[in-house]
Amino acid sequence: MPRSRYKTLVDAFAADIRSGKLLPGTRLPTHRQLAATEGLALVTASRVYAELEAMGLVSGETGRGTFVRETSLPPGLGMDQKVVAVGMTDLNFNYPSLPGQADLLRSALRQLASSGDLESLLRYQPHAGRTHERASIARHLGTRGLTVEAEQVLVVSGAQHGLAVTMMALLQPGDVIAADALTYSGFKVLAESLHLEVLPIPVLEHGPDLEALERLCRQRRVRAVYSMPTIHNPLGWVMDAAQREALVTIARQHDLLIIEDAAYAFLAENPPAPLAYLAPERTVYVSGLSKSVATGLRVGFIAAPAEKVPALERAIRATTWNTPGVLTAIASTWLDDGTVTQLEAEKRLDAQARQSMAREVLAGLPWVGHPSSYFLWLPLPEDARAEQIVKELMREQVSVSTAEPFATSAHVPHAIRLALGSADMGALRLALEKVKWVIGAYA
Repeated sequence: MPRSRYKTLVDAFAADIRSGKLLPGTRLPTHRQLAATEGLALVTASRVYAELEAMGLVSGETGRGTFVRETSLPPGLGMDQKVVAVGMTDLNFNYPSLPGQADLLRSALRQLASSGDLESLLRYQPHAGRTHERASIARHLGTRGLTVEAEQVLVVSGAQHGLAVTMMALLQPGDVIAADALTYSGFKVLAESLHLEVLPIPVLEHGPDLEALERLCRQRRVRAVYSMPTIHNPLGWVMDAAQREALVTIARQHDLLIIEDAAYAFLAENPPAPLAYLAPERTVYVSGLSKSVATGLRVGFIAAPAEKVPALERAIRATTWNTPGVLTAIASTWLDDGTVTQLEAEKRLDAQARQSMAREVLAGLPWVGHPSSYFLWLPLPEDARAEQIVKELMREQVSVSTAEPFATSAHVPHAIRLALGSADMGALRLALEKVKWVIGAYA
């Protein structure tokens, strides 16, 4: 077949998709049907679809066919943070806030203004944070079941910065890191930026498939494992003590660095011991105050084995030099006076109320989640296309995410994640009702 005929067919499909003549979710003819209709060799028909898929216009699904993709969604299917349009209910990002938090900030600023140490806050701070602030964080971590010395703690500009610092300092481009097949989207972005190879660990109902991780470690030189054992994002699981012990055993057998992401761990009541407690010699624990206090308070922390602290300090120096002194002063005060503990308890109750509402409104739909988490995972009916569901919800002024930003494997399930922590309760209920209505049309 002449090249011009092949290219003409690709261009015709592309034009029909972009013009809306072929709507998102449309199932295209099979490769054999296309070959027969157009008088093509089967290999050429397959090449047509392969080029359309490379252009981002269609997606092929083993055993189901080739479907037109939604092309009008924002990059990252809503996970690239933008200013939310007026009237749009944001179920993409969690920025939970409680009444009275602004008053807490006013009070903290007044207290800070009256202190005798303001001059020092205008200067550069130590890369890992001031000694008394690191000690405040160490005491706070003690309430989470993690006993560390202040010298093992480093102050960073939020948990995302903590992950970046950890991966920059302790891994090299080309290293292999294992992570759950569905995992935190920010980790994916970091791994790609740092040229790390991510091997997906299949997910089971209550945690990662650790037998599969063991096989991966036997087949490849895995350097590290990224884990969210307590309130997993996006699936909400809390790994039990036996699972944690098994993960630590694998890490020791194969000399893996463990990166423990505990950004949402404060939401779980009486969880098992952190991985960093079970394997302190190889675990870097990362968390922060963005979710438990406020997203604008960009203070996070790393707890690491003592021998890894110098490398982590160098990475902080290379990225931000230090976390701003005004922020760390406020954070340290709130850690010491019990404000953080109070806010964590209140946000657990808030998350539980939102989960309860979501499960009530979405009754009849399958879901995956934790009763105290700020997100809910909704697997979609077999005939539903995630991109189409997102598009329809956007028309209804509700912003959600598909599974694509969270997937580390080639297989991306048709599901959506709902972030429950940003809208007020009235707007949240209305948005959830729209979600059920849109998905219900495919049931």
